[in-house]
Amino acid sequence: MSTFVTTAPLASPVLNKLSTITPIVLTIAGSDSGGGAGIQADIKAISATGGYACSVITALTAQNTQGVTGIYSISSEFVEQQLDAVFSDLNVIAVKVGMLSDSDVIHSVAKKIKQYSPQYVVVDPVMVATSGDLLLQASAIDSLKSELLPLADVITPNLPEASALISVKVPKTEDEMTAIIGELRQLGAKSVLLKGGHLEKDENSTDLLILSDSIERLSTPRIETRNTHGTGCTLSSAIASYLAQGHKLQAAVTLGKHYITQAIIHADELNVGQGHGPVNHFFALHTQE
Repeated sequence: MSTFVTTAPLASPVLNKLSTITPIVLTIAGSDSGGGAGIQADIKAISATGGYACSVITALTAQNTQGVTGIYSISSEFVEQQLDAVFSDLNVIAVKVGMLSDSDVIHSVAKKIKQYSPQYVVVDPVMVATSGDLLLQASAIDSLKSELLPLADVITPNLPEASALISVKVPKTEDEMTAIIGELRQLGAKSVLLKGGHLEKDENSTDLLILSDSIERLSTPRIETRNTHGTGCTLSSAIASYLAQGHKLQAAVTLGKHYITQAIIHADELNVGQGHGPVNHFFALHTQE
């Protein structure tokens, strides 16, 4: 197992592009009315890391830093209409998929990804909000596993999500994370970024990038803050943004890990809400002054 400590500098949105093609990233996810997660976090992260963000909304949530009080699902027909509108006009290089509320929407998204064949697909299997609220119907998990995950270049489950996907107990240690690698590979995605942020007793936050024939360990010091709303959305969107800019998978993941780490480090500079506040997506606007 290789170990990488993510100390790479944040890529400049202008100077570090690897191509002159506009790095268009489509986020397919739900809306967070509080602005900290979902589509709103995705657009912020993609923009802050140098990509051009477009979006397809799959659900509306009544949500703030304290929890989710309502979910209104968008019909699969209208999700498809949005997807056709974006793909028929914009040169989408990478797609990030987040919250999908039911099996019909999952089927529609998978069908359109197959039809339009974007170069990269990042799937964040959103099931539970930071507050603990269920965001994915239990009946839809099988559809997610059979139809969408096999299309992904990388999936980014946290430990509770990985547990739900492969029906095991939530890992409590890094050794237990390592023990489920084989089962996660069987989900069919090209790679898996297993996020260890829930191992709160560890002094480091360690993720495992599980490739077909190797494992890379990405570790950063754990940051003490309650403002972690939208971390999963933000990380997966940053990875998609870096892929769209031409970075290889390992580099995109490393850059994404560095970006989310800095966004968490600077999260307490914001004063948003009374619960789990958002990370600071645009920290670089202030730290580079």
